[in-house]
Amino acid sequence: MSDETAPKPDVEAPSKSHGRISIRASLQPRDLMAEPMHVKSAWRVKIITLMPDAFPGILGQSLTGKALDLGLWALDILNLRPYGVGKHLNVDDTPAGGGAGMVLRADVLDAALTDAALGTPPDRLRWPLIYLSPRGKPFNQAMARRFAACDGLTLLCGRFEGVDQRLLDHYQIEEVSLGDFVMTGGEIAAMALIDASVRLLPKVLGNAESTVEESFSDGLLEHPHYTRPALWNDLAIPEILTSGNHGAIAKWRQAASEDITKIRRPDLWQAFLRKKS
Repeated sequence: MSDETAPKPDVEAPSKSHGRISIRASLQPRDLMAEPMHVKSAWRVKIITLMPDAFPGILGQSLTGKALDLGLWALDILNLRPYGVGKHLNVDDTPAGGGAGMVLRADVLDAALTDAALGTPPDRLRWPLIYLSPRGKPFNQAMARRFAACDGLTLLCGRFEGVDQRLLDHYQIEEVSLGDFVMTGGEIAAMALIDASVRLLPKVLGNAESTVEESFSDGLLEHPHYTRPALWNDLAIPEILTSGNHGAIAKWRQAASEDITKIRRPDLWQAFLRKKS
């Protein structure tokens, strides 16, 4: 039985730039007052998802939300459903060889990825193509720094049992995992990846030094933090931190980072020792 090919979704017209602000034409009427500005050459994320209403979600709040409103980064959502085939716009089918669940179709995803590639550089070093998958390479701070240094990303959010392997092989898609667990889809993982990357972009954080001494910046977990009141529940802030001796404070923080890494993440500690030697 063959499927009917659904009409191709409307695609936005190419953007036009006016100074630093990028103006994008659209075939659909839009509320221009409600949309964030788009700064020319801003870091951009394209997301292919069956849950478009999930975005921007938490990314629209706090520092990432403010940066989005200011056009320091941009978010383009491609709803996968309109690319589906047949009367019911099917995006998945039963797994070859049998088994539980459904698998996202290669032909459907190919059409979505073709549209997502419009206006992006073909160089994957400048614009990575990523599938959020529990079998992918674990996401870490070094990866976030790499992504933040790119022009942008295209993220594929999986659902059901996963994606047809032929599509992953054909596009040489980079698989990235949030951790050793399985979720119902890749949307939450995508938000975590974006958040960790966006905060490293210039001007997103008020204090750029905040990213220098945090966890994983030098291969260690971050030292403990304290603030007022000086005495709480009969517990005092470590005296060295209120001494004003910045050299001694730096040594205390380094030692504390090493101690907590030894105890909580021996894998990181061993990697730190190898790098140090």
